[in-house]
Amino acid sequence: MKLVSWNVNGIRAVWKKGFREFLDAEKPDILCVQETKIQPDQLTEELRSPAGYRSYWNAAERKGYSGTATFTREAPVGVATEFGSPVLDTEGRIVHTEHPDFHLFNVYFPNSAMGPERLRHKLAFYDQFLRLSESLRRRGKGIVLCGDVNTAHEAIDLARPKENAATPGFLPVERAWVSRLVASGYLDAFRLFTGEPGHYTWWDLKSGARARNVGWRIDYFFVSEELRGRVRAAGILPQVLGSDHCPITLTLE
Repeated sequence: MKLVSWNVNGIRAVWKKGFREFLDAEKPDILCVQETKIQPDQLTEELRSPAGYRSYWNAAERKGYSGTATFTREAPVGVATEFGSPVLDTEGRIVHTEHPDFHLFNVYFPNSAMGPERLRHKLAFYDQFLRLSESLRRRGKGIVLCGDVNTAHEAIDLARPKENAATPGFLPVERAWVSRLVASGYLDAFRLFTGEPGHYTWWDLKSGARARNVGWRIDYFFVSEELRGRVRAAGILPQVLGSDHCPITLTLE
């Protein structure tokens, strides 16, 4: 099974930049996208069902902001976009799909760059999400978590760690939560296969950072320990353009 995750920075914009062609080329079984920036009444049939996929959307209350969508070839066992929490529910940040042998969370985690209040919100979101994930995990199925985590975990995960030591997205308190996630039994799939630096998923467009590969790895696939034996590959597709992020991949047996 091939899974792909991509922060598209606007689904309508990336559609015009080759989204359908990307789907045709990669042929994922499941595609998770973040930062869709679209409302339900703006969805067209080609966005809902490209190339025969079915899709499940979660929109923010605020127009043109946030949003997630999961495209699947096979119908999931169940779908959820509301979890009984104002922190998790109001910005369209999670699509949960249950599959026969695992739960999949497609998540666009908050950005803390707007100041202390958003940092507090981000940390609350982190904590409530982990409780949600663990509550499902205890029922017996493994967890796949993917999306834009908006934090680079280790110094190896960004090009200039020293210069960004006090930058939102690399703050010690943010990195500590990712370490807590790992300590709870969630494996960074990419690092199961690749230990070298220089692999990133986001680049600042204004400074032309992508051409120089001065980036951050803030998009992840995590798999719970129960699924470790099924992980066959994990990668990054920096050659795919259309967003300030690039897609990432996970292959499960």
